[in-house]
Amino acid sequence: MAEKIQFELVSPAKLLLSEPVDMVVVPGTEGDFGALPRHAPVIATVRPGVIDVHEAGKISNRIFVAGGFAEVNEERITVLAEEAIPVADLTAEGAAERLRAAREALADARNDAEKAQAEQRIAVAVAMEAAAR
Repeated sequence: MAEKIQFELVSPAKLLLSEPVDMVVVPGTEGDFGALPRHAPVIATVRPGVIDVHEAGKISNRIFVAGGFAEVNEERITVLAEEAIPVADLTAEGAAERLRAAREALADARNDAEKAQAEQRIAVAVAMEAAAR
């Protein structure tokens, strides 16, 4: 039996996924990184993008995340996601609407904090549009 790494995806509300897999590719803020069994310990921030779960030499699951943190050790990768949606559930129309609303929020921002929050929402919506394609 091939060695596996335990993958756990957690949202603020609940544990979304917990299963042994061959590899997970995560969109880190410093670039995408893959986690395999016996990986060196790492803690990384996650940018908006798609997590690819690999099984039997192919991608078995794709999940859009809006950002968060990842912790990797020799036996497990845990992603604490701000928001997670299966890529199959994304639509171009939904992503476009989200981008429109985020741009509107940026235009209406009254201070630096609101502006920064709106810019983050735009980054998430742009990544979501790319994932929906």
